[in-house]
Amino acid sequence: MLLIAFAYIFLILVLSTNVQFNFFVKSYNQNPHFPEKAVALSFDDGPVENTLEILKILDRYEVKAAFFCIGRNIKKHPEIFREIIKRGHIVGNHTYSHTRKMGFLRSKTILKEIKKCDEIAEKIGGVKMNLFRPPFGIINPKTKKALQKTGHKVIGWNIRPYDAITKSPEKILERIIKDLKKGDLILLHDNMPNTATILEQLLVILKQRNFSTVRADKLFDIHAYN
Repeated sequence: MLLIAFAYIFLILVLSTNVQFNFFVKSYNQNPHFPEKAVALSFDDGPVENTLEILKILDRYEVKAAFFCIGRNIKKHPEIFREIIKRGHIVGNHTYSHTRKMGFLRSKTILKEIKKCDEIAEKIGGVKMNLFRPPFGIINPKTKKALQKTGHKVIGWNIRPYDAITKSPEKILERIIKDLKKGDLILLHDNMPNTATILEQLLVILKQRNFSTVRADKLFDIHAYN
């Protein structure tokens, strides 16, 4: 009986921390049926000062991406948030505080986290965000309940190079390009010091392999804003 209980807890833990499983809510993670040989780039945890360098590189290669922003960072760097939008990228909700306690929050608290991020984004950037990426990819029944009230579409990923915990740019890049396929959605973090370097190398490789890049909303044929 104890073994069954442990197995159940382990199963719930796995399902709750992997948004790609689509167990609690439907999430958009990849689209292998996309008509073009294209992938999408996404960045989490900004805006930060490092985001500006990333924007410059994206401009240089004429690439558009999705930025899932933390509300308190939008509040701290309003000019960078507006610059993301101005340059033709899309922004999405990544909660207000990006707390590590995400998996333990009540649905009411999660709802407040999402709404507060939305309110700041609309006030500063003039956008009503329709896309949500859960911090750490955590989706559970409480998150589901909150999202049923907000109506956000959940955006996951299918390529996660763990750039937030791996120091080696070479290893991160290798994880991205190893089995790269059309319709993949790549997760990176614009608050990591090596992201700009990794991004530029990645864009060169994509060009060499004849991959184009599209925004996540185009990849999944959904609306980024309400």
